[in-house]
Amino acid sequence: MADRILAGHGSGGKLMNEMIGGLIRRILGMESVQLDDSAVLHTETGKIAFTTDTFTITPIEFPGGTIGSLAVNGTVNDLAVMGAKPLYLSCALILEEGLETAVLERILVSMRSAADAAGVSIVTGDTKVVERGKADKIFINTAGIGILEGMVQRRPIMPGDAVLINGFIGDHGIVIMALRNRLSFSRGLISDCAPMNGLIGSVIAAFPESVKFMRDPTRGGVASVLNEIVKGADFGIGLAETALPVRDEVRGVSGMLGIDPLYAANEGKVLMVVRGEDADGIVEIMRSLPEGRDAAVIGRVSGDYPGRAYLETRTGGRRILPLLIEEQLPRIC
Repeated sequence: MADRILAGHGSGGKLMNEMIGGLIRRILGMESVQLDDSAVLHTETGKIAFTTDTFTITPIEFPGGTIGSLAVNGTVNDLAVMGAKPLYLSCALILEEGLETAVLERILVSMRSAADAAGVSIVTGDTKVVERGKADKIFINTAGIGILEGMVQRRPIMPGDAVLINGFIGDHGIVIMALRNRLSFSRGLISDCAPMNGLIGSVIAAFPESVKFMRDPTRGGVASVLNEIVKGADFGIGLAETALPVRDEVRGVSGMLGIDPLYAANEGKVLMVVRGEDADGIVEIMRSLPEGRDAAVIGRVSGDYPGRAYLETRTGGRRILPLLIEEQLPRIC
């Protein structure tokens, strides 16, 4: 590990995985830090999912959301992709001296609206104020608890399984980067920030035995999640470039900034690995819901390139999708 913390240690890529596995888990304990969206805890009355997250995005207000709605939806989604029913959230605010009260009010209103939409309650919290220049306006830490009413959605993956996503890829990350770079032609693009628990619940109810893996592809995007799935596995995952739902505006901004949309953050997407024979039926359910109307089958699990994620290009070639070392999109959530 590097002698000092780098921006890439928060990217969701190789550096962050090495830090968690080689430093954090070594000191805090291999059993106490679970490498998943949420920890699964066994209680006397059943199983719960417990998660925590911290949000440091800049800018703190953006088309489609704020740091507040992002914090709620990100926490809800981390619980939902484990198959849990999200119930309760905490909210800890770190405020920089000089933050306008009107801005804070807008952020809190967006948090309340997001919580109401997801059907969760914000039940506890904390507030700290730091000196001017010691933070970037506002940071938010959340924790979330949900009930696991069935199995955790983790089952053996095998060749023939399908990879699905519920809509367009890369919207959130590219919106933020376009704002930072003042790209006026990106007007009309909005973040996909949204809760996924309703859509996920509908899919699981209809196909309780089909879903094998779920993850919300936030930092590091779709490609980073796929690399986590195939790491050390005896299978590979191939995406079809012609099947990827990517907006023309996202392609345009990505090309200008040198960003691959497959590594861009998403905040209202769930990536699923499901049984191949059920894929079309699950996509149909997703498309019947507002947050899944652009759902698509984007790839398959195969015996080719074991331990690798790759892209089948429009021209018939194959391109390996590596796990990034450096952060492509810093401060994106």
